[in-house]
Amino acid sequence: MTDYVIPQPPQATLAVAGSSQKFPVRRIWCVGRNYEEHIKEMGHDVRDPPFFFAKPSDAVVADGATIAYPSLTKDCHHEVELVVAMKSGGRNIKADKALDHVYGYGVGIDLTRRDLQIASRKKERPWEVGKAFDNSAPCGPLVPAAKVKDPNKGRIFLKNNGTVKQDGDLAQMIWNVQEIIEKLSEMVELAAGDIIMTGTPAGVAACVPGDKLECEIEGIGKMSVSIGPAAK
Repeated sequence: MTDYVIPQPPQATLAVAGSSQKFPVRRIWCVGRNYEEHIKEMGHDVRDPPFFFAKPSDAVVADGATIAYPSLTKDCHHEVELVVAMKSGGRNIKADKALDHVYGYGVGIDLTRRDLQIASRKKERPWEVGKAFDNSAPCGPLVPAAKVKDPNKGRIFLKNNGTVKQDGDLAQMIWNVQEIIEKLSEMVELAAGDIIMTGTPAGVAACVPGDKLECEIEGIGKMSVSIGPAAK
């Protein structure tokens, strides 16, 4: 048994639908600008390729949780996304073999401190302060890949207090799941436990304390979180 000099941090996990088992999260990778309409609403050129950024593994939040409104921001946005969970990995994975490495799929939210993200971008600084903060990656239960007919088709939407704010289809992704895995594995060695958040459709908007965010991807699942008061 390893003798650590401080208590070992708890392992971040995701629930598995219909099971008591948990999926251990190693790393969280996120795809930026992967839906054309979202690129347009953010004022970017749709010809630019998507890119990747990361969140810490302990940013995951379970379905049904209440999240403290993030500190330092006055403009926290919701971004509903397909989550891809890897059971294996490697480098330079080809698209036609990519799905062999997927354990399952879920629905998640990339919470974003938009004002801090934009301020960092204007100064050409890293985005972490706007993207990689505490509780910034709520994720619902994973559905094993064998139960998902097609991870590249299906309605994806988010309601805020019962009103639909984001509404799209996975078929609108510029890069599909296989292509995302191929491109990301060219940059880093993927491994079991990695999860990939695959981008968001149009309709991103601010949320405030008291809001309830409900998300669904057709054929994959649902999840919800509530936004509570700011942490003291």
